[in-house]
Amino acid sequence: MSHSALLLLLLLGGAATALQPSVNGSLAQKVGVLESAFLSFAVGAAVLLPLALTRGQGSLTHLGKTSWWEWLGGPLGAVYVLALIVAVPRLGTTVGFSMIIAAQLATGLFLDATDFCGFGAHAVTLPRLVGVALVFFGAWLVRH
Repeated sequence: MSHSALLLLLLLGGAATALQPSVNGSLAQKVGVLESAFLSFAVGAAVLLPLALTRGQGSLTHLGKTSWWEWLGGPLGAVYVLALIVAVPRLGTTVGFSMIIAAQLATGLFLDATDFCGFGAHAVTLPRLVGVALVFFGAWLVRH
């Protein structure tokens, strides 16, 4: 996939994640918070299953070769979805995402520094620390 296509994919993903909490929050007002989160994952799984089976380039037969922590994506996604379903209707989308993004960047610094997933270590430099601190400050400004 080209660099431009990857950037477009990230923009689409960012737009989708900005829409998701509002859609899920609206659904939650009708069916409940946990029910809305469940439906979000169930519909997502229903969309992905046929794609994985027809277009996937990996193999589900390799599941036995995975580490325990590689299964945390689902539970981590559930925390993310639940946090936004609960917070966005009360605090607004901008506050919700400013806090989410700040936490993502701080966690990203840790993951980069420790090479946690084996994608290559990246140094935690002063400019990177200041950048993340500024995002936290921006999140605080958005809230106050």
